Amino acid sequence: MPRMSAERQFLDTNVILYVLSEDAAKAGCAEQLLAGRCVVSVQVLNELANVMLRKLKLDWAAVGEILATVRGLSEVVPVTVEAHLAGLRIGARYGYSVYDSMIIAAATDAGCDVIWSEDMQSGQRIGTVTLRNPFQR
Repeated sequence: MPRMSAERQFLDTNVILYVLSEDAAKAGCAEQLLAGRCVVSVQVLNELANVMLRKLKLDWAAVGEILATVRGLSEVVPVTVEAHLAGLRIGARYGYSVYDSMIIAAATDAGCDVIWSEDMQSGQRIGTVTLRNPFQR
């Protein structure tokens, strides 16, 4: 499990989705991070809604309730035009997808120190942000 600290921490969509998982260890880890008042972007909320509707086949009411909970437990930040432009530069330089690059840019824009993500290169530092996989030992 990741250690909570005074660092500003950003949660990627894939980590939050584990709260809904049957994998008890990963769900517990994700719940611990979410309870720590992390930062998420509006993009993360949109990605959560999409996955819950399309892949998990939840109805709109359930999705709305879950998103309200995530918003209540997190600091939600917008993806600004500046973050969008920075995300494009990050993608070009580091080879991340557009969506992952926008996550990195939004976290940087929000002054975060850490991004918790399962699908980015754990330990990599991009500008002032360090990528970490909460499920790695």
